[in-house]
Amino acid sequence: MNRWGKGLLIAALVGVVAMAFRVSWNALKDVATATGADETAATLYPFVVDGLMALALVATLVLTGDARRFALRVLAAYTLASLVLNYVHGLVPELHDEVVNWGRLADWDPANWALVLLATSLPVGSIYFGSDLVAKVLHHRPIEHAAPTPNQDESAETYVNRSTADLEVSASAPITPAPAPAALPAAPVVSLAKSTARAPVGAVAAESTRPRRATGRVPEVARSSRPNRTAEELLTEARKVTAKWSDRELTAEGIRKAVHTSPAKARVLRDTLRAERDRSAGPGEAAA
Repeated sequence: MNRWGKGLLIAALVGVVAMAFRVSWNALKDVATATGADETAATLYPFVVDGLMALALVATLVLTGDARRFALRVLAAYTLASLVLNYVHGLVPELHDEVVNWGRLADWDPANWALVLLATSLPVGSIYFGSDLVAKVLHHRPIEHAAPTPNQDESAETYVNRSTADLEVSASAPITPAPAPAALPAAPVVSLAKSTARAPVGAVAAESTRPRRATGRVPEVARSSRPNRTAEELLTEARKVTAKWSDRELTAEGIRKAVHTSPAKARVLRDTLRAERDRSAGPGEAAA
């Protein structure tokens, strides 16, 4: 929609709202007069009720979260109150006369008390709720960029670290050896006696007290308890584990978990076992 169409739509909306307010203003003014308001107070009474409805609607468009839900509740409550008072104005013909029986909005006493309480409490509610809504709008700070939640970080990390053992590849890609680094020039040999003689005594003492890194063999306790298995040993173990597996269960991920090996070796074992099953099933099918 172009700018001219939007302007026409807004103008039509303003006209409809103005006419609706004029209709509601007549009923609310008569109700205010019946509850004891003077001429000036009765004239301002419709602005108290319907004006807060407009304020709550604007606050609903600006606020978010709990503050927006609060503005919606205020809008709904005052809309319902205005509807009830307009309905009572249509049911009670005495409210249209110039001489009004003050404090009488219904023939049944309990209903009359409830209606008078509703009509007289709306101005006080407008003061409280209107001030609260204005304060919420003035202190509202829109959030421009939302920070990623921990769940989003965990899901992204899980996606990156997901196992690739079941990818449909026949064998692992060959690893290209890295080129050997170029020979570095030999460092110049400096005589220890000359360097010690030239350096200050305090500097040599400070360097001599520096702790050395521990070197030597790794203790047996720190070494891995699982020996390195050859390809033939892995294949033999995989044959035993997967002897009763179906072709559907024979996956690289299942083999990797069963024999505790890497995904690349698991894919090689899977292809080898499938090839053996195909060769063993071939002569039987040919004889049949």
